[in-house]
Amino acid sequence: MAFRKRREALRSILSGSSCIHPGSVYDATSIRIAADLGFEIGMFGGSVASLAVLGDPDIALITLTELAEQMRRMSRAAALPVLVDADHGYGNALNVRRTVEELETAGAAGLTIEDTLLPQAFGQTKTQLISLEEGVGKMKAAVEARGDQALVIVGRTGAASISGLDDTVARAKAYEKTGVDALFFTGIEVRAELEAIAAVTTLPIVLGGAAEDMNDRSYLAGQRVRIALQGHAPFAAATQAVYETLKALRDGLSPKDLKGLASSELTGRVTRDADVKARGAEFLGLKR
Repeated sequence: MAFRKRREALRSILSGSSCIHPGSVYDATSIRIAADLGFEIGMFGGSVASLAVLGDPDIALITLTELAEQMRRMSRAAALPVLVDADHGYGNALNVRRTVEELETAGAAGLTIEDTLLPQAFGQTKTQLISLEEGVGKMKAAVEARGDQALVIVGRTGAASISGLDDTVARAKAYEKTGVDALFFTGIEVRAELEAIAAVTTLPIVLGGAAEDMNDRSYLAGQRVRIALQGHAPFAAATQAVYETLKALRDGLSPKDLKGLASSELTGRVTRDADVKARGAEFLGLKR
């Protein structure tokens, strides 16, 4: 099949012994850059998908069709394997089936399905989870829906920061039994939590949003973490660079002074800014 090599490359990473950082990608240009720089895989996050396609924050406004079409554009631009954040599968278990079908034909190497209740329920200010039973149903639907068995299905839960470690462990064990290929965890704050999860599961682990003291890739590899996300700073940095450039032009700077932009003082100032990620994330409403 057309995308089999990309999916096999992702599977090779998951079955290996090392932990890698993916490149955050969101359009045809960013995926080509990540591929040229030698990243092993790309991560297409739900937040940057919403920002790149709609210019809106990560509040479940983007549709499956829009997500799949953006993935299709990236698949045409570069052969880099991409793991797609498919959020909650855009509905119930039946919607999850279609999500898998659409992203598979769009060229995704793998996708994640999470157990977050989306969109957020009316009147609720805190993130909620669907029931364990419904979560299991969604994972089963995802596994059964793929036509290419090389497509990687990752079960994801944010229970660690919502309902606690015990629930995280229960969900991890239950999702593993559904036949997913890996487990994705967000909200892990300390090493003891990761070690507790690794001790009761056997699947490769994808880690998102880990605390600073867990940035040791050797340690993560020892806990079966094969992919560790680093957020989506490239989109925030790119947005800041566009803002600074447009502002400079609006303020009267001549376009000829922007030649060689990649090495200009303007871009250098933007890319050297240590807190560009934080400022960009705050401005854009980036969550994951």
